Amino acid sequence: MDVQQVRSLDEIIKNNLNSEQLKEYNRIHYGRTDHCELKLQDSTLAAGKEHDFEVAAFYFDAAKEVRPPKIIKVGLIQHSIVLPTNEPIDKQRDAIFFKVEKLIDIAASEGVNILCLQETWPMPFFLCTGEKEEWKEFAEAADNGPSFQFLSKLAKKYKMIIVSPILENDNGVWWNTAVVIDENGNYLGKHRKNHLPSVGSFSETAYYLPGNIGHPVFETKYAKIAINICYGRHHALNWLMFGLNGAEIVFNPAATVPEFGESFWGIETRNAAIANSYFTCSINRVGTEVFTTKVGQKEITRSFYGSSYVTAPNGHRTPGLSRDKDGLLVVEMDLNLCRQVKDHWGFNMTARLDMYAKEIKKSLSGE
Repeated sequence: MDVQQVRSLDEIIKNNLNSEQLKEYNRIHYGRTDHCELKLQDSTLAAGKEHDFEVAAFYFDAAKEVRPPKIIKVGLIQHSIVLPTNEPIDKQRDAIFFKVEKLIDIAASEGVNILCLQETWPMPFFLCTGEKEEWKEFAEAADNGPSFQFLSKLAKKYKMIIVSPILENDNGVWWNTAVVIDENGNYLGKHRKNHLPSVGSFSETAYYLPGNIGHPVFETKYAKIAINICYGRHHALNWLMFGLNGAEIVFNPAATVPEFGESFWGIETRNAAIANSYFTCSINRVGTEVFTTKVGQKEITRSFYGSSYVTAPNGHRTPGLSRDKDGLLVVEMDLNLCRQVKDHWGFNMTARLDMYAKEIKKSLSGE
């Protein structure tokens, strides 16, 4: 079977198990027998059909306690590019803006408070070409570039926090950056990708530098959030630091292909949610992108597999969006679950950070 014909693992399982088997599979694999689907508006379903994108919605409860529930909605958008990669860069970007605006409008109509886009969402993932100068128009300022100006208006209009992963140009130096825009459309801050791959055609060190900001956590109107960009999900200590700094939700915007670890796409961010007692949100781009290099006229094709999903601090997770279709995932969550899971498992209380720090220091000194 062609890998691109597999819409999702969830679909394969659902189509091949009877109801009792499916319930037991869900209990073991997802952590709960029921996916806890949220009812979507008829207008949302109609818009999805009209524009050919998938919309799915789920919720995570927390136990009742003295504190009132702290319920918010998160939205994740996965999407393909629109125009061929040899079209003028401004036209490519504007076409993506037009598509994404429709998805953000739907997210707002479903009450989303915090929305995250995929890694370098306003452009094709040209980092596989080995070329840089040809694509420089995609690099932009974090706080006033085209992407910020576009999303700032939507954030203000819908009172929505928006996480915008872009290719940042800071005085001629490039960074892989996630910009956080607050509910009034203001620039709240940014995080720069800490860990850069140099594996196969993922040679990102040729384009930008490893992050120099550390592990910021942004205290927004709705939640304390952080962003662990793509390859950073392979580093357990990266996840740990966001937790130590107080994150309740950590987003992992990505651009990854089937041959680059799809088998553990559904594992790493889920593990991080469990180990650090916060929600994790995994967003991967979708679709096929074709590039022709200027030197040697070499054709390069990259196909991304979507499969965006959310995991709760107790390890329960949602089904993923499809592998081959634009989509919006809406997840309602009670942030009280973060503290409840911390109290139950005691990971923070039993951590031996002093011992780890001592041994890491010893390892770095070469003793």
